[in-house]
Amino acid sequence: MSSADTLQAFKRDGRIAIVGASLAGLRAAEALRAEGFTGSLTMIGDEVGEPYDRPPLSKQVLTGWVPAGGTTLPRRRDIDAEWLLGVPADGLDLATNHVHLADGREVPFDRVLISTGVRARPWFVESEADLDGVFVVRTREHADGLQRALAAGPSRVLVIGAGFTGSEIASICRERDIPVTVAELAPAPLVGALGAMIGEVASDMQRAHGVDLRCGVKVTHLEGDAQGHFRRAHFSDGSTIDADVAVVALGGIRNTDWLRDSGLAAGVWGIACDTGCRALTLDGLITDDIFVAGDVARCPNPIYEYRLISLEHWANAVEQAEVAAHNMVSAQADRWPHLTIPTFWSIQFGVNIKSVGVPTFADEVVVTQGSVPDHRFVAAYGYQGRVTAAVSFNNAKWLDHYRQLIETAAPFPPPCPTPDGPADAKPVPVDFPSPQLLAQGATVVVTGHDPSERRVTAAWQHR
Repeated sequence: MSSADTLQAFKRDGRIAIVGASLAGLRAAEALRAEGFTGSLTMIGDEVGEPYDRPPLSKQVLTGWVPAGGTTLPRRRDIDAEWLLGVPADGLDLATNHVHLADGREVPFDRVLISTGVRARPWFVESEADLDGVFVVRTREHADGLQRALAAGPSRVLVIGAGFTGSEIASICRERDIPVTVAELAPAPLVGALGAMIGEVASDMQRAHGVDLRCGVKVTHLEGDAQGHFRRAHFSDGSTIDADVAVVALGGIRNTDWLRDSGLAAGVWGIACDTGCRALTLDGLITDDIFVAGDVARCPNPIYEYRLISLEHWANAVEQAEVAAHNMVSAQADRWPHLTIPTFWSIQFGVNIKSVGVPTFADEVVVTQGSVPDHRFVAAYGYQGRVTAAVSFNNAKWLDHYRQLIETAAPFPPPCPTPDGPADAKPVPVDFPSPQLLAQGATVVVTGHDPSERRVTAAWQHR
């Protein structure tokens, strides 16, 4: 049988399992059927319900405009799948091509797509995290619970962490006229994603809307009353605040724990893969039957010096899932690379914030258009003399222009494309937090001497 015959037989009668009933998982399933795959398709998910949209959970759901149950993702086509929901995967056997489920079942596959995404990072003291009134926001149940708590009219909300999710929740609180304190260890909100200059803008914006913003300080203890309800938070500077609700917005944890013994290059930053979405083993070899997409994928991007980048972006999940699905049912010569330029958006305090590119891949930033005091501007990011990203505040219509600059490695700083360029704009250091705080790559050990014997194993104890 020729390789073409083998591929056609797989498309007709093969078995594909998708681990992670998420946005990426659903879009991949739809793309597989659109590509003509008629074999068996199994969707595995740890949540009970079918895939839903997460961006509204920290926005429209918390305002009460959209019910949490109204976020189910629309179907673009029938996927004719077997759904195994409410049970997580807890192992992947590459030798026998089986996914092991936590309830003991095993799912055989010819090819598998991993799209297990991210879960919310919980408060670090379990007994304090269990207090009534302490929330994280990642699932529909989380958002529904927090929405009901906000609707009850708390005396004050404490938001721990001033990244995008924390800032959006603070904005919702002020929109609902609820007093809110935001605690952030970094010098300013959003500084880890967008740098110090934008962080100062975000600080001004929060304080102008009445947020009690406390930066450079750490929450050390959440105190409850005799009934087990959160009542007070203690800070590293010795101060305290009284509040009824605490929202822990400390980022996410990629769901790779179940792959611990799989032999894949999986860790805290995700699962390493090539631009064709094929997973890498710990040895750095490309697998032919294991694909990755969405928040959990760690993919090289040639524009950013082939660095492995994980992105928790809606558009990236959709685009990467479609590339992965295409490659799962295509011959080697017909496969696509995932070469998207990342985009991201957020709405907070009445300002529409959008970005294109990877702002953290930069050493300088400059305001190229508009007015920072008016919160209507575009800032371009540069790395070693070329444009690598741009961020807009209420000025998104120009981001396609900056996308083209990124794709063509245009010189930095770029000229202003409109007459509203700041007269005195000069590039400044982008000033992200220390890389030591961000870098937690895989630790491995190489064993053996001959090429046929040399292998890599994970050194988990160093994590």
